[in-house]
Amino acid sequence: MIVVIQCKDQIGLVATISKVMMQNQLNIISLREHVDLACGQFYLRLEVGNCNNTAILEEELKSVLPDNATILVNPTANKRLAILVTKEYHCLADILIRNYYGTLGGEVLCVIGNHEVLSDICSRFEIPFFLISHQDKSKEEFEQEMISKIDIYQPDYIVLAKFMRILSERFVSQYPAKLINIHHSFLPAFIGANPYKQAFERGVKLIGATAHLVTNELDQGPIIAQQIISVNHAHTVADMVKAGKEVETSVLVRALKLVFEDRVFLSQNKTVVFE
Repeated sequence: MIVVIQCKDQIGLVATISKVMMQNQLNIISLREHVDLACGQFYLRLEVGNCNNTAILEEELKSVLPDNATILVNPTANKRLAILVTKEYHCLADILIRNYYGTLGGEVLCVIGNHEVLSDICSRFEIPFFLISHQDKSKEEFEQEMISKIDIYQPDYIVLAKFMRILSERFVSQYPAKLINIHHSFLPAFIGANPYKQAFERGVKLIGATAHLVTNELDQGPIIAQQIISVNHAHTVADMVKAGKEVETSVLVRALKLVFEDRVFLSQNKTVVFE
């Protein structure tokens, strides 16, 4: 069973929490904790033996922890997902394959695309695909259609698997800390179209990808996972694009695994990640 706690830091928290576990005859299998000194916040993730009454355990923890502590006892293991896509298939395909074989750690409920290009792969894996075009619509109309469809499924998280539309503050506010995005790690360099072509022309030696939570500041949300790989003068633009797609796929699935296992805590505009 998993217990995750976030609260104001104070002396003796680990001892206090351990005592509650002992009183409930719960063996601590794993304990990870961190204090963010900059904001005075305490973060803890516990793996313990099975508990007969999680509601009582949560109340006992609440009674001994600082006010306004966030406590989750045995959060849902199989997180529910909605996926937003445009035309690029690599991240979606990897997610669908893992979902099909039960290795994703979550459950894909539906895929929403603003182009129909990826509907076929969804049908092959028997995942509902909904085309919601952005053309000839205001941003508000387009996003409201997406919100209406997403809310039918009530997902725990929404994954932007190379979804190439900038989301409004209104949309982001509907799903706080639930939107997960993946993009190349060149930012803030090589912005705009064809980032790999720009990087090639500049002669970069490293390329990579970043998975992060979406906030109102474009591509500035708390980072969950990153990875880089080496390239050299022998790599063509096509080579770099191919390598970039592979690292994007790898980083996104790693980030999803961390989130699904409740290893990611928000600390202002950064994350605490217990890998």
